[in-house]
Amino acid sequence: MASSGSGLTFKLHPLVIVNISDHYTRVKSQMNPPSLTCSAPSPCALSNGSDVADSADPSTSPPAPRVFGCVVGVQRGRTVEIFNSFELLYDPKTHSLDRPFLEKKQELYKKVFPHFYILGWYSTGSDALESDMHIHKALMDINESPVYVLLNPSINHAQKDLPVTIYESELHVIEGIPQLIFVRSSYTIETVEAERISVDHVAHLKPSDGGSAATQLAAHLAGIHSAIKMLNSRIRILHSYLLAMQNGDIPLENSLLRQVSSLLRRLPVTESGKFQDDFLMEYNDTMLITYLAMSTNCSSVMNELIEKFNTAYDRHSRRGGRTVFI
Repeated sequence: MASSGSGLTFKLHPLVIVNISDHYTRVKSQMNPPSLTCSAPSPCALSNGSDVADSADPSTSPPAPRVFGCVVGVQRGRTVEIFNSFELLYDPKTHSLDRPFLEKKQELYKKVFPHFYILGWYSTGSDALESDMHIHKALMDINESPVYVLLNPSINHAQKDLPVTIYESELHVIEGIPQLIFVRSSYTIETVEAERISVDHVAHLKPSDGGSAATQLAAHLAGIHSAIKMLNSRIRILHSYLLAMQNGDIPLENSLLRQVSSLLRRLPVTESGKFQDDFLMEYNDTMLITYLAMSTNCSSVMNELIEKFNTAYDRHSRRGGRTVFI
């Protein structure tokens, strides 16, 4: 598929990706609801839709659902920034979206976010289909050049890039007939502080498979260990390369030596007196806060113990008994 030549710069916010992913996950869960499966002599067991699909014939399993919606944002000159999205119903017979709901949603957005406009629409799938052009053309009365955001829900562990593609439409002459076709456009991820906090919170949520906090900590430490191991291996490669260069085994490369020298000049900064003073100050502040937290916790436990002792003493006094402390 051709690349776009419009010269537009696209900025995509993480909220859009999260919304589309959540929409797809909910629709897929509704298509495969949890069901009770019984097999004698074992009792009934609750299994989710994916387990049933895995045990069933693959040819009878339902196809992956497609979800649809609109993306909203702003366009400043040649820069298009996609901030948010909302869901829409899709009619497969007419290849159209729910237009009354779209117009109502657009009116509501204008009241809350007057500078937001409908920039295009989104869907899920591995690639753009011919039927997608019908939806694309239907939105041209709202935006004369809508964008198409496509999220690929299939998991590919070898892929490093985000499974998101942004398409524009361009008019090309094919076999003497002018036709609109989808062309890929490059984009960058743009975030604000609130989105960074939200994405970080989602990334550290407890897994739904019942994983404990210890499992999360082990995975986090394993990631740190892998990063340190990779850093160590690269430092060793660089060290061996410099030794070979010093011994005359390989020719000198001045550009690499300048980069290494620039990198090494940064190291003494961490050993200066100012750095040590700042480090000790931060360390002392952290230890003081930890000490205050422990003191507060001890005081709270002591207060609870005193309250329990007073309660027991008052009950005993009302009964006229006598307590002997040893």
